[in-house]
Amino acid sequence: MRLSVIGCGYLGAVHAAAMASIGHDVVGIDVDANKIEALSNARAPFFEPGLTEILTEGINAGKLRFTTDIAAAAGAAVHFIGVGTPQQRGGDAADLTFVDAAIDALIPHLQPGDVVAGKSTVPVGTAERLAKRIAPTGATLVWNPEFLREGWAVQDTIEPDRLVAGVPSGPDGLRAADILRDVYHPAVASGTPFIVTDYATAELVKVAANAFLATKISFINAMAEIAEVTGADVTQLADAIGHDVRIGRRFLGAGIGFGGGCLPKDIRAFSARAEELGRGESVAFLREVDAINLRRRERAVQMVVDALDGTLFEKKVAVLGAAFKPHSDDIRDSPALDVAVGLKGLGAHVVVTDPAAIDNAARAYPQLSFARDLDEALAGADAVIVVTEWDAYRRDLDPVRAAALVSNPIVVDGRNCLDAVAWRAAGWTYLGMGRP
Repeated sequence: MRLSVIGCGYLGAVHAAAMASIGHDVVGIDVDANKIEALSNARAPFFEPGLTEILTEGINAGKLRFTTDIAAAAGAAVHFIGVGTPQQRGGDAADLTFVDAAIDALIPHLQPGDVVAGKSTVPVGTAERLAKRIAPTGATLVWNPEFLREGWAVQDTIEPDRLVAGVPSGPDGLRAADILRDVYHPAVASGTPFIVTDYATAELVKVAANAFLATKISFINAMAEIAEVTGADVTQLADAIGHDVRIGRRFLGAGIGFGGGCLPKDIRAFSARAEELGRGESVAFLREVDAINLRRRERAVQMVVDALDGTLFEKKVAVLGAAFKPHSDDIRDSPALDVAVGLKGLGAHVVVTDPAAIDNAARAYPQLSFARDLDEALAGADAVIVVTEWDAYRRDLDPVRAAALVSNPIVVDGRNCLDAVAWRAAGWTYLGMGRP
């Protein structure tokens, strides 16, 4: 099937390459000429495991190309909209400028029978509005939200755990759903649930999922706050309640909280949309979820201050991590960098290291110092804080060897990912989040 993907950022680039990898003929379209040039040469503009490989395969097979010319979308059976919906400046609501611009640019090239599949995360009610704009072309809008995890996005696109299609009522909607089944044929054939809903439900599925995950993370971080004043161990607490099948252990890792380009802005946009709908009280708890999340970053900074007897002036602090999560170079709303900036603001000499995100972080935070080499970051440090749970830190870093590099063996485990027994045995003062 011939497909177009409008928007070649994180979502769109992965989707275009993944669709080509399962056999479709795909054109990716974006207004950013530099991005298109990179993708056309099989260079991923961001770090995502497996993406370079499927870009190369698709381009070499003649199944995948990229362009800035929106007219290249003409003739495709399905047009995916994968542009960003950032948080509005000065507010919490989602900025739909890029979605509206993509639809406006695409409309002149639509033909009767085409399917436009929205993948961007949008406020509920957006699809209904866009469908009215598309209707005169004879094309049908469906809403097909993405559920990608950064670091596993290629796998999540090719082998999703569910597929959702929000469609209009009537034969056009049923036909559009069938076309999407064909697009995702390998996944559907392997038993992936394909859920057909109305527009509003499809839009809510994505934001509701993110709201639930954010709530679960902030819940265990709230328990960490209680553990810190009672002497309890939040890690053991999470293990114990995680055995309850109704709760589960995943996303119950206490630490410095969540970040990235999705969860923080999505829960804020959800709250803003609920207010617009007159149901702000229904999701008022999300404001506290957000507040707990931000408090944990402040708590991590304070733990370093306390460990260094109340002052950071002219003390070297090695910050292990810059990306908001491992297997990514994404620094959007990164808790790791918030902690680094907080330490710098209190007078510390901060040296940040990360396996993938150094370049992005250095551009965005020139006031910080960076080291590509982990040993360089550790050398002479008065304290170390782990803020991104890369394997290079949680699994591969030898605490005995690290102790020989630092000036003062103090480690704050901002992700509760280190082996506390091993680090203490190596002579470190180990401090975890919500752990005695």
